[in-house]
Order: sequence, then structure tokens, then C-alpha cells
Amino acid sequence: MINTFTSFHLINRDIARSMERVQSQPAVQRETAYYQANIGRVTSIDEFVNDDRLFRYAMKAHGLEDMAYAKAFMVKVLEEGISDPESFANKLTDKRYADFARTYNFAAGGANTTTYNPTQKGTVDKYVSLAIRNGVDPGSEALLKDINYYLQNISQVKSADHLLADDKLLTFAMVAHGFTDEVIDKRALKALLEGGVDDPKSPANQQSDKRFLALATTFNFERYGEDTTTHNATQAPAIDKYLRQTLEEDAGKQNEGVRLALYFQRKASSIRSYYEFLAEPALAKVVRTALGFPEALAQANIDKQVDLIKDRIDLEDFKDPEKLDEFLTRFTNMWELANPSGNQLSSIAALYSQPAEFGISTDVLFTIAQLKR
Repeated sequence: MINTFTSFHLINRDIARSMERVQSQPAVQRETAYYQANIGRVTSIDEFVNDDRLFRYAMKAHGLEDMAYAKAFMVKVLEEGISDPESFANKLTDKRYADFARTYNFAAGGANTTTYNPTQKGTVDKYVSLAIRNGVDPGSEALLKDINYYLQNISQVKSADHLLADDKLLTFAMVAHGFTDEVIDKRALKALLEGGVDDPKSPANQQSDKRFLALATTFNFERYGEDTTTHNATQAPAIDKYLRQTLEEDAGKQNEGVRLALYFQRKASSIRSYYEFLAEPALAKVVRTALGFPEALAQANIDKQVDLIKDRIDLEDFKDPEKLDEFLTRFTNMWELANPSGNQLSSIAALYSQPAEFGISTDVLFTIAQLKR
């Protein structure tokens, strides 16, 4: 049997091809085709959860396949959305639910959730609202002309440079986000749009004027690249998540260490705190294994665990693909020493029934029990 290190690197050295192999599986093709054909027709939470095939696809894409039966619970997640920090999804320790509510954000998007794109309808809605507040007739020829030009051309924009090169599109977008009088240097705008919003140190996040953050959120070229102006979270991104989830599950059937490595690779760049490692048993397992820490360390004081990890890991390293690869090389080698291929035990499966990316968390089980009363 191929060892953990080799198995992981065979998949990882050409992840696109590995994903293509998953996509070519007949079962995956059937489910993906069904999802693509039907998700755009969904206009409500009830329609979504009542289409069991569609709903299960979405749940698996977000690592929540084990929770597909708990529809009342998931309806509550979707109904409250993520805008309110006190919403149901935001209060759950398992952040997969907030991610799910973010993708299928019916609370904010309503009937347009599965077709909505913030650069298109979202920006037009903002532009029209501002025009009406300024006394413009919503049926005026000039306003309709501006809207038609914008909608006919915005989907052709594939980069920040493309947007900045078309003054009519840029003006429309800027006005929609409240920039009605200011003249802003295009070099600064380019840095803003290409910097995105995911990094707390990005130009948009450093601005005290929150209009810049709103603009960068709408035109998030850093996150979505060429798909920014056509992107809808419920469509291509959800399918990509499903394929990645399937890839990891398939790898885990042969070697759980490979699944853990692939999962860590997917999550690593988004980790903002050392405590996040310990919040998810799967991540914690990778860290302890790579650093040679004993399993008994998991029972130690949380703050002491974090101090030990801080001494050995710099979170910034995980944003560097080469350094992340070095870390995962160490993990896969250490995993192989402890779990020789061909003689793997099933104890690692316990990770998938604990409050992490895999399985159902304890606070979720408690909430389900409360809902049944």
C-alpha cells in the first residue's frame, strides 16, 4: 500500500487533475448535474430543504452531510442568516453552519438568493435607491440608460483593471456605493479592489470610511478573480466545495492521514488564531502529530497548549504554499511512522464524530433536543 506521504503528494501535486477525476465519477456527475439544473430555480428556504436531493448535495458540500436529516435545525440556521452576530448560526461553535448560511443567505437575498450577484443586481439596487433619494424619477430615460449600460457590460469585467478602464462602469459602481463627489486616485482603487477583504491588513480593512470596505466586498477580485462579476455562492463555488469534500472523503477511505492533510491544507490559510487549531479535533490532530506532541496533551490547559504551539508555528507561514507544503510533508511522515500504511487503525474515525469539520458537535445535538420539545 502506498504510504501517507506519497499518497498525499500524488493528489496534491496536481490538485486540479485530482478534482477532475472526482468530477468524472458517474455518481458525482449525476448529482452535480441535478444540482446545476435545479438550484437556480429555488426561491425560498422551504423549496430548498424540501428538495432532498438538492439539499443533501448542499449539505455535503459544506461538510454537513451527517446533519441532512435535521431539517428543522437547518431551517433555523437559514432563517436567521449571518448579518446579526447573535444569529443562530453565528452563535454555534461549529462554523460550518455560518458558512452554510453565508452561501445560502436567504435571510438577506430572499427569492433571489440562488441567482443574486452583488456586482450586478446588488449594485443596481444601490444605484437606483440613491437616485430615488436624490429625487430622480425611477423611470427616467437617463437612469434607465445608465442601468442598461451597466448590466450589459459588467459581466464582461474580469479584473480590477478592466473595471478601472471603463469610466462609465466605474462611475456607476462608485456612485452606487456612495461615492458621489469624491475623486479617488485609480492606483489607490486598484490596490483596494485587488486587496480584497479577507486579510485584516488589506487596504479596504484599513480604511475608517466603510464605503471602501463595501466596495471591495462587492467587487472582490481578490477572492473570486475572473468570476467576480458573475459569481453566485450557491452555484459554482458550492459545486467546487462538493468536489473537494468528495476528494477528501475518497482519500480517507484509503488513508485517514491523507484526508487530514487535505483538510488542513484547505483550512490553513484562513486560520486567524491559534485557538482555532484546538477548536477542531481534526486540525488539532494534524498539529500534534506534525509537532510530535503526545495525544495526552489534548487534556492539558488550553492556554498552555496554545503557548506550546506558538513556540513552534507561525500562522503567517500557512499563507505561504511552500511553507505549508513543508509542514504537511512533516505531518504525513510523522503520521506514517505512527500509523504504517496497510495497518491503520480505525481510532482516527472518532475525529469525525466530534465537534469539528466532521460529524455533529455537542452544542448542535443539544439544540436539536431543545427543538424537539
